[in-house]
Amino acid sequence: MARTPDGPPPPPPVQKLRLRHAKRGRLRFSSHRDFQRSLERALRRANVPMAYSAGFNPHPKISFANAAPTGTASEAEYLEISLARRCDPEAVRLALDEALPPGLDVLECVEAGPGSLADRLEASVWRIELPGVPVADPNLTRAVTTLLAAGEVQVERMTKNGRRAFDARGALLQLTETLESDEASSSRPPCAILQAVVRHSTPAVRPDDVLAALLAVADFAPPSPPVVTRLAQGPLVEGTGSVADPLAAEKGTVGA
Repeated sequence: MARTPDGPPPPPPVQKLRLRHAKRGRLRFSSHRDFQRSLERALRRANVPMAYSAGFNPHPKISFANAAPTGTASEAEYLEISLARRCDPEAVRLALDEALPPGLDVLECVEAGPGSLADRLEASVWRIELPGVPVADPNLTRAVTTLLAAGEVQVERMTKNGRRAFDARGALLQLTETLESDEASSSRPPCAILQAVVRHSTPAVRPDDVLAALLAVADFAPPSPPVVTRLAQGPLVEGTGSVADPLAAEKGTVGA
């Protein structure tokens, strides 16, 4: 007969919260596993009444959705937590933000509505700064035009099962050069900046795959590693190529 843990089972969750957090500065080099550990410690320090799984090794009920790759910053990472008693979402946000290290910043916290949060994350908007590439560089412009005109561009990436080839063009919905700047990049010399809208797919097409595609079609490669930030992720607005706010329904707003 299978063993069962001693004592009563943990109480069922009574509330689910959805959070948006940022990964900024040097914390962009933290892995998803690093963030998981930091979050669990922060939840304990903030005295958030987490609901736990049953069994011999209970874990707090946390669901992560589509984490950004290690080395990339993000303004739009999402997760869900389940609570054993009801709490004010804004109070949870403030307490958790205070308990996390600077650079891991909790930006929004709302009570979850119906449906799956993961299903809403259909596409991402990426900002790709290219240090060493001048603004309005004709070689970059030609490479972007060539890539967008291609029907398919095969790139390769090392996976846990070895090198894998896949199409990086099909998921790329938009790729534009922008002259916009922000506070984070104001301390660096001006450089070319790309903004990419990428549909989530399997395998996921990441910003480094977009750069690999530029190399494949036009032999374009930046002289220095790019500085990448995810600006948004959420439902894809068909026909416009824009990405809506995945928490819009909970906030009573219309994402755009």
